Amino acid sequence: MAIDLSKTTQITARVDEITTALSDPSVASDMKEYMRLSKELADLTPKAETIRRYEAAIKSMEEALEIMDNESDPELREMASEEYEQSRSEAEALEKEIKIILAPRDIRDERSVIMEIRAGAGGEEAALFAATLVKMYTGYAAVRGFTVKTVDENRTELGGFKEIVMEIEGYGAYSRLKFESGVHRVQRVPVTESGGRIHTSTCTVAVLPEADAADVVINPSDLKIDRYRASGAGGQHINKTDSAIRITHIPTGLVVQCQDERSQIKNKDKAMAVLQSRLWEMTRRQEKDAIDSDRRSQVGTGDRSERIRTYNYHQGRVTDHRIGLTLYKLEEILNGSLDEIIDALTVAAAADGLGSGADDED
Repeated sequence: MAIDLSKTTQITARVDEITTALSDPSVASDMKEYMRLSKELADLTPKAETIRRYEAAIKSMEEALEIMDNESDPELREMASEEYEQSRSEAEALEKEIKIILAPRDIRDERSVIMEIRAGAGGEEAALFAATLVKMYTGYAAVRGFTVKTVDENRTELGGFKEIVMEIEGYGAYSRLKFESGVHRVQRVPVTESGGRIHTSTCTVAVLPEADAADVVINPSDLKIDRYRASGAGGQHINKTDSAIRITHIPTGLVVQCQDERSQIKNKDKAMAVLQSRLWEMTRRQEKDAIDSDRRSQVGTGDRSERIRTYNYHQGRVTDHRIGLTLYKLEEILNGSLDEIIDALTVAAAADGLGSGADDED
């Protein structure tokens, strides 16, 4: 079992250390330090519990092996063999969890995210698939206890999305969703057609860690802020007040808009949050790529040949092409059961980065 025991020991030792510190009156009287340690303890405790369960399973395996090697009674040997197999199976399952626990941490992992979904190749069918992805991520957010808020959207007449920008709030949202960036491909009989021919359409997904004011400084003089009348479905307030906000960052040409809230102030705050996140991401990646190539590397062009994942309705399968993982659980996944895919991607990234994976399925 390829587990770095020195790292697992550090985690369990840190939990014991924090637990002791929180009982210290001097720490309890320092509310800021107490809250910081409590947050760290809440993050580490489930990891420590997994590690201890793994250690217990390994110990049980060793004890069973000893009985199998030294016990002459056939019945005891058989019982020990059953115990060994049970403990081995448990240890293997826990090993996968621990690989995720020990994966190198991105300093942004604990952040909330800004998710942008745009229809790619496929016209109206791509827009309808974008709505399917929105439902999938909203379902996943509910499973994980995250909150989803719409920042901006551009709907089609049939209920699809040409584009939608969402804020997904919750501790660790970026760690769970960062691998979703890229081109998602769907193969299905279009909702817009009565024939039985399978079409291929795509959507692009971009996931940005949410920035705050300390991460990127924006000069107010670099902003052009337009106020306009919101449009589209949204209730009686629509088309009655100039509540929608469009912010243009003049140096980069980035444009962000928000019309989801009735309040102009709230729309401005949401738009600024998206702008800060986009600028922060640009700043972090400028050393490697120019801004334009950074955008292409994250979401591609939307062409059918570029994809990270395929959703095939006819076969009921989902294939992630980066790691060659295929699951015949299409309906479950589209309802938000993404953890199996995300865990596999996290383990792959921890091992040696996301590879190209097997890509022999159309």
